[in-house]
Amino acid sequence: MLLNCDLGESFDSWAMGVDTAVMPHIDQANIACGFHAGDPLTMRRTLALAAEHGVAIGAHPAYPDLVGFGRRSMKLSHDEISATLHYQVAALEGMAQSMGLALTYVKPHGALYHDMMGNIEVRAAILQAVADFHRPLKLMVQATDQADIHTREANAAGVQLLFEAFADRCYDDDGSLLHRSQPGAVPSRERMLAQVTQLLRDNSVTTVSGNIIDLQADTLCVHGDNPEGVHSIEAIRALVDNG
Repeated sequence: MLLNCDLGESFDSWAMGVDTAVMPHIDQANIACGFHAGDPLTMRRTLALAAEHGVAIGAHPAYPDLVGFGRRSMKLSHDEISATLHYQVAALEGMAQSMGLALTYVKPHGALYHDMMGNIEVRAAILQAVADFHRPLKLMVQATDQADIHTREANAAGVQLLFEAFADRCYDDDGSLLHRSQPGAVPSRERMLAQVTQLLRDNSVTTVSGNIIDLQADTLCVHGDNPEGVHSIEAIRALVDNG
């Protein structure tokens, strides 16, 4: 299983995350494109860091919500969503190309990601935007019990999906991520490593109520926005490599 992480989320003099420490341990870097975080210099530095460590590059577009870090849902039309994605993805792709690099996938950020998973109209707009891009890119979505439906939708649009599970977020009984406002939404280190072990061994997770749900995932999302998070990623990397 691959490891992916949201990176490049600093903005000017405001530092977010410890990208230099995280990058050596992951396979895929989801790079902010400026709408929720990231600025041109941060984007270029993150691309260079990914290239240095042989990490695949993905665009991490968001709603235009810099103040709210892209975590607030917005009611955009189909065309607005498409243009918003193309603007951000094209910006990162252009910078990558100038450095001899290439994007391979798109992973929406924050509220846009959650709206994609819960709203068929938003999902259709994102699928169409990815399909209409001038060259093929994969779309990263959450692995749920609706994976067969999402695959059919993607196939109809001509888009290949990457399914992801989460190492450091707890699951609700419907297979969605437990909202950050809920107690226990972010697991302890011990529970997180147990969840990763279960995903690697059984392709399943245990929900907040103790139910077991099956998940078929291609990639595992980790977060390294502090030194403790980096230590956890190192431990997860070891589990994946030895699994």
